Amino acid sequence: MQELIAKLSQMEGTHSPFENAVRELPIQVCRVFLDEKGRIRPAAFRETDCAVRCKNPERMAEIFPKTTAGHGYCVLEAFSSELPSKVTGKRVAVLFSGGPAAGGHNVIAGLKAALGRGNTLLGVKQGPKGLINGALFEITTESIQARLNTGGFDFLGTDRTKIKTPQQFEKVKDTVLRNKLDGLVIVGGDDSNTNAAYIAEYLEEQGIKCSVIGIPKTIDGDLAVGAHLPISFGYDTATKIYSELVGNLTQDAASAVKYYHFVKLMGRTASKITLEVALQTRPAVALISEEIAEKNMSLDDIVDHIVRVITERRLKGINHGVILVPEGLIEFIPEMRTLIQELNSVLGEYEKDIRDLPTLKNKQEFIYPLLSPQSAQLMASLPEDIEEMLILDRDDHGNVKVSQIETERLLIEKIRYKMSEVKRHPDKFFGQGPGKINATPEQIEKIQGTALSVQSHFLGYEGRSAKPTSFDASFTFNLGLTAGSLVLSGKSGYMAAVTEFYRGGKVLALPLAGLITVEMRKGKEEMVIEKSLVSLDSPAFKAFAQNRDKWAAEDRFNSPGPIQHWGPISRQLPLCVALDQDYPDFRDFELGEEHRITSEEL
Repeated sequence: MQELIAKLSQMEGTHSPFENAVRELPIQVCRVFLDEKGRIRPAAFRETDCAVRCKNPERMAEIFPKTTAGHGYCVLEAFSSELPSKVTGKRVAVLFSGGPAAGGHNVIAGLKAALGRGNTLLGVKQGPKGLINGALFEITTESIQARLNTGGFDFLGTDRTKIKTPQQFEKVKDTVLRNKLDGLVIVGGDDSNTNAAYIAEYLEEQGIKCSVIGIPKTIDGDLAVGAHLPISFGYDTATKIYSELVGNLTQDAASAVKYYHFVKLMGRTASKITLEVALQTRPAVALISEEIAEKNMSLDDIVDHIVRVITERRLKGINHGVILVPEGLIEFIPEMRTLIQELNSVLGEYEKDIRDLPTLKNKQEFIYPLLSPQSAQLMASLPEDIEEMLILDRDDHGNVKVSQIETERLLIEKIRYKMSEVKRHPDKFFGQGPGKINATPEQIEKIQGTALSVQSHFLGYEGRSAKPTSFDASFTFNLGLTAGSLVLSGKSGYMAAVTEFYRGGKVLALPLAGLITVEMRKGKEEMVIEKSLVSLDSPAFKAFAQNRDKWAAEDRFNSPGPIQHWGPISRQLPLCVALDQDYPDFRDFELGEEHRITSEEL
């Protein structure tokens, strides 16, 4: 008994048998980072014939004159060189920004490996806020080796502070000068990498030689740049976790033969997570926000579609299934999008007036006359808790906290009512003619006697800080190597990128200013890196669209199972990436050569 208790104690502090094993797993390293003896070294960069340009490059040149003059929107490509490995004495800081994502620790490991023992890597505690406050510490070999292939952002911590005021930029400058930083690496999503672009420009204007490099992180998959950057890190891990859970629910639905599981999936803007999980699991229904916006579908249209699927499945004796709902769906429904845009404008202009009103009813009475009649009527028809959230609960950018709006519950309530209509007025729904469903009187009678049992779920945080998949572990390490090499090469204002996941990996540096566009926030224009959404012309969406009717008509679900670090699917890429990048297969990614990271390399 005492021996077993002792073994349990040894497992504390992230030392489970699994965690101990994954620390020892080799990862794939792009060949550009390996010398002739297979040892890790930094790479150099050269200009390519490719450029990344935003929709309004002249305006970006006005906002970022120093950095755009330095790179001219040109994409850089890494190549093997001995020169950067001779650079010593550099001091580089790294921070996490925004929500966590699996693989963050391997970014730090890659950075440390690129910098080598001749340079110093510093960690910034609690993200951009820590950068402002100067909360830096030296990252040791032992500390990062203990976290290799594990976790999300817990080593450094993170926050969502956006650096935008003169006072904040001044404090960043003080931190850079006080710590004698030669480089600053910002790991984050579109907002965080936009911040990196502004910081790079500011330091250039101040005459401070400090390379600022961004690293693309977001589980949503909405930070992607075509063939230059097929996906950001964390997406593969998150979608595999969600696919396992949704696969379990499809199995449960078929076993219990009575539940419809409504599953809301993280992804505030893009529906890329929902699309990937749908391809992995084959649910009865998967809503894609971008398609709903493109087809101008109303809330009633969506409800009618789901009710029709449920009804037609019932006619075949199937009274169960899984329905996937993207987190940001509510903003893509035309009338809801109009309402939210009007609210953003009103709340931006009258923020203080509304905040000072004592009750929700007072706020409603103030806001309603400022909305269009259609939006005011729609808002009044919503459940009061959702209406309250639209008014009161906003994020740091002035946007609705979409993840906290129970869109799945709103759909469930409307679907319940519509199903009761089907039972009360069968002549409106069954029979011959456009839009009607063919059914015998016996089938109709059976449907009228069948109840709709539902369960709702939100899968979000479960996928953000898991142990990274084999792909994300390798991807993030190579991104860290890329960022470290860019700093040693004296480059600034770039985002690290890795592409060509199926044939050894290709390492690039993308000019940040070339990725930025204009977005409306709090009713005002703001510069931000453009989000990558699901394209209805993409091979991944087309594959989904060609098969979803089969999945709706009968159970064809898959249960992909848990993430594998060794086994038949341990090298699997996201299906969306393999389809959209026209890879020959999705089962065996290749980012380079297998390499076991040693303490000497960190």
